Amino acid sequence: MAASLLWQGIRAQDSSAIRAINANSFARHIQVLASDAFEGRKPFTRGEDSAIHYLAAQFKALGLKPGNGNSYFQEVPMVAIGSKPAGNMVIKGAHGEVSLQYLDDYVAATRRVQEQVSIRNSELVFAGYGIVAPEYRHNDYAGLDVKGKTVIVMINDPGFADKSLFKGRTMTYYGRWTYKFEEASRQGAAGVIIIHETAAASYPWKVVRSGWSNSKLHLQTADNNMSRTTVEGWITQDAARKIFQLAGISPDIMEKAKQKDFKPVDLHLQTSLVINNTIKKSTSHNVLAILQGAKKPDECVVFSAHWDHFGIGEPVKGDSIYNGAVDNATGTAGLLELATAFTQLKQKPARSVLFLSVTGEEQGLLGSEYYAAHPVFKAEKTVADINLDVLNTFGRTKDVTVIGMGQSELDEYAQRAAAKQGRITVPEANPEGGWFFRSDHFNFAKKGVPGLYLGPGNDILGKAPGSGKEKTAEYNRLRYHSPADEFNPDTWVMDGMVEDVRLMFDVGYTLSNESTFPQWKKGSEFKAYRK
Repeated sequence: MAASLLWQGIRAQDSSAIRAINANSFARHIQVLASDAFEGRKPFTRGEDSAIHYLAAQFKALGLKPGNGNSYFQEVPMVAIGSKPAGNMVIKGAHGEVSLQYLDDYVAATRRVQEQVSIRNSELVFAGYGIVAPEYRHNDYAGLDVKGKTVIVMINDPGFADKSLFKGRTMTYYGRWTYKFEEASRQGAAGVIIIHETAAASYPWKVVRSGWSNSKLHLQTADNNMSRTTVEGWITQDAARKIFQLAGISPDIMEKAKQKDFKPVDLHLQTSLVINNTIKKSTSHNVLAILQGAKKPDECVVFSAHWDHFGIGEPVKGDSIYNGAVDNATGTAGLLELATAFTQLKQKPARSVLFLSVTGEEQGLLGSEYYAAHPVFKAEKTVADINLDVLNTFGRTKDVTVIGMGQSELDEYAQRAAAKQGRITVPEANPEGGWFFRSDHFNFAKKGVPGLYLGPGNDILGKAPGSGKEKTAEYNRLRYHSPADEFNPDTWVMDGMVEDVRLMFDVGYTLSNESTFPQWKKGSEFKAYRK
């Protein structure tokens, strides 16, 4: 069915479904989810209990089927590791030492499920970006044996500095911090330390500090993560400069590492570090609900959003509750709005629709990783994932951002839906931030399922060009991953997120009634997985 005719059908027969996505109900859900009573919705806490039972109750009230047999919950076994270094990180060399202060200069933790881990007199090696990418003929570990050593690497990938390399300013997965930790483990390193840079990371040091000052969650594994490096962490740029100076190397080495012919450098320095851990194994939960398809119930379209945030953490200006209103009470509320809209349709979609609210996104996309490994609908039967994360709080826009534009045919679905609203789709303003790899659709992509991830537009109606982009930058600078991310009904303008979620409804409804599957585009690193 042509998309335009389909939309006309919705307008004519099911306008109640569109109206179900509205500012009043949106705000009510956000106000509850981002309230202090939900204590920042951290997994394993009372905040989790409050959040998941609220979601299950809403799905049940809508008449949606439990998504996991007879339950709305999918158990996700996790381990919480609270890592605390035993003092400063001391770097020693022939000409002295540098002492780095925890949280101010460095952060460090471990994934290993042990009460104490340590590295002793571990040699330091600067390995550029810490990337092995055969398709780009790039290997920072070529000829390098790092077993027992600690590698220092830079955030992002070479394309950030030289647009002729990799995908230019569009970050690849090789640029993500998660990849750098994974690769160092594959190389057998004892430790891996990332040099933070605000522009290349797309967030300031305070985000790293707040995220690493509390316990971190990981999926439980059979080997208790003993295959991972002993120590993972970050250092500030100033700390990196001090280390290079101690090694007798100019800090310009970080600029040289951005060049194509860079070779790793042995710093002739050593470090030792002891990390004491508190360990708690427990079970968190994804929340799932299904609207069963009328004709092809074994095929599904997924809408996803993560319910979790950081809970109670390091106080900032006397506030220790990380409410996560924008990130991601907005997306979670949007999921409920979509669920309500689909239940208002007079005619059920042909395919099933899965509403999936996942845990542990803030800890490394854990809930969606677990679902992807233990799906209700197999990957080959999953049409697409439409992901909601950090919605527009500043009003209607002329455009809507497609994060990761160019990856799949879902771009065209979004473009057509936006055109019906008199809008256009645009690529993300800062693709160097690697946003396509930073939310839950990514774990679907790794299984070959195309993901659509929309962000707020850049141009607010009636305001100067770029006004939306400025609002997003302001949020990232002042409220992202901090206690300041709170719901404010006096300043939030809800009609922008309403319009964006209605657009997602259009895309999802279209997909749910088609017989074909959207495909990855040529050049996408995920195309092979679908095959």
